[in-house]
Amino acid sequence: MAPIRVRIGVLGLALVAGLAAPTAATAEPRAGSTSPAPTVEERRLDGDVPREILRRSGFDAVAPAFARGLGRADSYREARAVVAHEGAALWRRAVDRVQGRGPARGDLSRDDDRPLYWARLGMTRELRAWEPGFGLGERQRAALLAELERASRGQSDVRLPRDGRGGHGGHGKGLKRVLLTGFDPFTLDRDIRISNPSGAVALALDGTVIDTPDGPARVETAVFPVRWRDFAEGAVERALRPYLPRVDLFTTVSQGRVGRFDVERTNGAWRGGFPDNENVSRTETVPVADPASQPQWTTTTLPYAAITAADTGRFPVYDNTSVREVPAGGTEAVVRPDGPTPGSTAREGGGGNYLSNEIAYRATLLRDRLGLHGTLPGGHVHTPVLQFGAGNTDPATGAVTDPEFVRNRLDIVAQTRAIVAVAVSASGADRD
Repeated sequence: MAPIRVRIGVLGLALVAGLAAPTAATAEPRAGSTSPAPTVEERRLDGDVPREILRRSGFDAVAPAFARGLGRADSYREARAVVAHEGAALWRRAVDRVQGRGPARGDLSRDDDRPLYWARLGMTRELRAWEPGFGLGERQRAALLAELERASRGQSDVRLPRDGRGGHGGHGKGLKRVLLTGFDPFTLDRDIRISNPSGAVALALDGTVIDTPDGPARVETAVFPVRWRDFAEGAVERALRPYLPRVDLFTTVSQGRVGRFDVERTNGAWRGGFPDNENVSRTETVPVADPASQPQWTTTTLPYAAITAADTGRFPVYDNTSVREVPAGGTEAVVRPDGPTPGSTAREGGGGNYLSNEIAYRATLLRDRLGLHGTLPGGHVHTPVLQFGAGNTDPATGAVTDPEFVRNRLDIVAQTRAIVAVAVSASGADRD
């Protein structure tokens, strides 16, 4: 999901988004209400496309059922329980639908990531507008919203097995542990139909076991918002810190360039200003804890040579080494095809300077600050842009799905799974 510089324009069909609120009227604060207004993301729910995606997936009932559950809560404690339970239930329902468990409840293909995105927004809008009789303070509402975000994104559902190798330092053919992250759809004002293949990957692989030459690998996943503010507030570090010391490999995943996968060699500490899903722009150094020790660059420890050499699917896979930097002593940014030079200031990592680069930077910086650089393989993989079929590329007239669109998403998911298998095997071989 990278405005990978010039490439973001081509990325228009970046991540296919789609769900919306049910056909009932949207939740809006009453006249004189003190509850906050819907966000930019939530206001998109009233479009025809989100409504169609919700209806054709059966997720149109999620937000109304959540609102009824909130209405039965007689205290903040009860409300928190409702939020945690229903958020987790939405994540499990989305995972189950993609993985073929239970009824599909609609004719939208099971591999679709968009119902989760739009149903979550329906829930957050209901929670934002809710005015319980017991009174709800601003900080309490914010805490409930944060709980709903974490639970419905799988961030509270990472269940690493206790048996097997016992962490990234082990050897042998026991069960490996992999942590993978994806993203919400984005660039929705360009094409509200957009789906994000990295979100589809996360739903398809969560809790699954992949057979590799180095033994089976259990994959746990989560998804992140396309919002600058969540990252500045530490959402990535909060979600990943408990698990990085316990896994054998991690990879953040997002949508990148047309027709190719990229293993991003280097990540940069710079936000390039492309608007997020709230239409907010940020141009600044990536804000992290302890900025005095913050490096300009971090690097992948994924086995990129093995990944790019393997036959993992129909899309070519590249080891992307290019960055954009301000050289030491210079004032103008230049492209460096072979990576950054000593003392330079980051302007783009291999994955650009949007939130895909930032999650890669934050995750690998966290790896390094935990002292795991030399023992834990981890980094970022960009998937191809998920494209609609020929004749269905105009968002003004196009359908929300088509056979080529589905095939492209399924192929991207399958190839990402194969890339993970190669990464696990190569990393195990390197340690043995």
